[in-house]
Amino acid sequence: MRAVDRRGTLVALVDRSAAGSLERAWVRIPDRSWLGIEPRATREAPWGWSDRLWHAAEPSSGEWRGTPLTVFEALDWTRIDRIPALGEPARLPRGGGTAVLNLIAELAAAQGARPLAYRGPYPTEQLFLALLESFRYEPVSADPLAAFMQGGLVWTPAPAERVFSADDLYVQVRERIEKVVWRGGTYYRPDWQGVARHSPRRIIDATDGVRCVLWALGQRLEDHLLLRPDGELATILTAEPPAAVSRPLPASVWSGVVAAVAARCAPPLAPFVESAAAAFSLEWGPLVRDLAQIGHDRVRISDRLRQALAGRLAAATARADRAALGLAAIAEMAALVGDELRGRAQAEMLGLPPAAQPAALEGKSGPAARSRAERARDIAAAVDALVEEGAA
Repeated sequence: MRAVDRRGTLVALVDRSAAGSLERAWVRIPDRSWLGIEPRATREAPWGWSDRLWHAAEPSSGEWRGTPLTVFEALDWTRIDRIPALGEPARLPRGGGTAVLNLIAELAAAQGARPLAYRGPYPTEQLFLALLESFRYEPVSADPLAAFMQGGLVWTPAPAERVFSADDLYVQVRERIEKVVWRGGTYYRPDWQGVARHSPRRIIDATDGVRCVLWALGQRLEDHLLLRPDGELATILTAEPPAAVSRPLPASVWSGVVAAVAARCAPPLAPFVESAAAAFSLEWGPLVRDLAQIGHDRVRISDRLRQALAGRLAAATARADRAALGLAAIAEMAALVGDELRGRAQAEMLGLPPAAQPAALEGKSGPAARSRAERARDIAAAVDALVEEGAA
C-alpha cells in the first residue's frame, strides 16, 4: 500500500506478505524524515514479542537502514485489537509517535476494528494527548485524563488527514485544521474533544482564515501564519524580533517554576525533575517564533511574554490581581519547560541501575523528596519576585 496526501506527496508505505501479514511499514513524519516499523523484531521486552521502530531519511525496501530507536508491543497487523505499549517514547523524533499512532488508527479503521484499549504501563498525560490526535475516547467523562490513567477509556480510530505542503509546512485536518508544524514549531488547537490543551503555539479561527499564533496569559502575542480553511498556506505573517540583550531573572523565580512543574508530576518523578532543573538558570531574551528555549545551562523566556506581563501588571491596581497575574505567568513558564524537565527526569530515572529502578518508582530512593508545603512556598516567593521584576 502506498498512501499519498492530497498534494501527491508520499506519506506512508505498508508492505504485506501474500498471506496478508505485515512485512514492513514506513510513515513520513513532519520533518520529512521517516519512521519504519519492523514487525516481530525481538522478544527481549517485558511484554515479549515487539515491533521495532527505525528512523531514516528515506524508506528502505531490503535490509533495514537507518537508526533503530525503540520497540513497542507487537501487533497483529491484520487485526489490530489494542494500542501498544511503547518502550522509550523519548527516543522518538518530534511528531514520530503521533504519526505511528495515526497509521495504526488508519489501518484499524479500515479493518472495522472495535474501540481499542491501552493496557500498558505509564498511561501518561503525554500519551493521552497523543491519542487525541488520531482517536476518539469513550465513554464521555468529566475528567477523561483521570479515567485514562485508571484504565477506564477505550479509543475509537479517527485518523487525521496529513498534508505535507510547501515552505516546511505540515497540516493535520479532521473537520478542521487541528495541528500545524512549521519550521520546527508545532501549533495546536486549544480544545480536543472537550479537553483543553495548553500550547504556546495556538491555532485560532479568524475572519480571514486560520491563524497560527503565539499565545500566553490569555492573549495573542504574535501572529505567524495565515492558512486557508483547507490548510493551504495563505501568508507568512511573522518577522524577526528586534535585537536585544538577555536579562537574568531572580533565582527564586526559577525555583518557583520548577516547583510548579514538580507539583504536577507523579510523586516518584518530582524529585528527579528538581534534580534535573538544578543545572539551569532563567533569563528573559529575544526568541524567534517561540516563548521558551532550553540551552545547555540556561532557560530563556521570550521578551514577548515579559512585555505582555508588564503591560498587564501596569493595568492592575489591586494587589490580588497582580499576584494572580504573577501566578499565571509562573504557570505559563512551567508549562513551557515542563515537558523538557520531565523528559530529563525520566532519563535520569531510567539511567539508574535496573535493580534500583523499582525503588525509585515507589519513591523510596533517588533524590530527596520535598514536601508540598515547601513547593508552595517556592511558588509564592517566585510570584512575589516576578511581580516585582515585571513592574520594574
